[in-house]
Amino acid sequence: MAEKKLGTQTVKFKNPPSIIAGGTIVGPKEGEGPLRDYFDMILVDDTYGEKSWEKAESKMFQDAVNLVLKKANLKISDIDYLLGGDLLNQIISANFAARQLNVPHFGLYGACSTMTEGLTLGAMLIDGGYADYIIAATSSHFSTAERQFRYPLEQGIQRPFTSQWTVTGAGATILASTGEGPYITHATTGKVVDLGMKDANNMGAAMAPAAADTIITHFKDTGFTIEDYDLIMTGDMGRVGRDILLELLYKEGYDIESKYKDCGIEIFDESQDVHSGGSGAACSAVVLNGWLLSQIQNGVYKKVLFMATGALLSPTSSQQGESIPGIAHAITISTTL
Repeated sequence: MAEKKLGTQTVKFKNPPSIIAGGTIVGPKEGEGPLRDYFDMILVDDTYGEKSWEKAESKMFQDAVNLVLKKANLKISDIDYLLGGDLLNQIISANFAARQLNVPHFGLYGACSTMTEGLTLGAMLIDGGYADYIIAATSSHFSTAERQFRYPLEQGIQRPFTSQWTVTGAGATILASTGEGPYITHATTGKVVDLGMKDANNMGAAMAPAAADTIITHFKDTGFTIEDYDLIMTGDMGRVGRDILLELLYKEGYDIESKYKDCGIEIFDESQDVHSGGSGAACSAVVLNGWLLSQIQNGVYKKVLFMATGALLSPTSSQQGESIPGIAHAITISTTL
């Protein structure tokens, strides 16, 4: 019997894991944004001393893991599992980093939802008694994502205003079976939702239906209300996706606007010419492990619904005219049990 399951898609952890450290690395553009003071490392060059953007992204992933280990005063041998992924084919950034880290590794692909996917599964491993320490990590890079999913940068094609800027960065979180919090108390696993959007330059519109579905399901499964949360934060809706999400929720009787923020909007300033905002697997990862954890630790927020969203497209599916499925996974982060 699934005694820890609530409703259709949510679990309530009996022994909620504690977030004991978060680590972040970001690129130069992200380091010029409004959250600059919350990142552990800001690169001066987005090649990070490597011969390709892909190698740079994998190095960021590996170094984010090493950085968070140092912050937690742990060694890689203390970690039971690394759960990580990225946006590239065969999740090469995570896998190539894992070959250097020498740790049991679950490679994950949830597109930009990978951070909360990793945290959900990591929390399940700890709550189930299978691990004492896990690391959830993910990365993305503007140039690797553009090379794979959209246009060669060298063509200089004008980007539409619905487009988002893939965050260059990597974030890592350590969860532990013991600790003083904040804790992951609940997790709502999303379903794949696809309303037929085909525009790869409008990720917010593609992901918004999945985000709305997960938020509504979370409230129905848990019995929580909007008032129970100090903050509801999505990963990378951007300005276009934000407006669509708020409209979809409002039609179903949920008005979250007063408590709502989006990582993709917060990470860049409008003057940085990123159009709709930020995106990428690292978007939610660096905002969570930088700004948000700092706010929680300083008592600004005591209970947060954090949800990362993913657009599950590939170059092949786009070239074959397929629509873009979306998914969203949510976790409850609380300072108390």
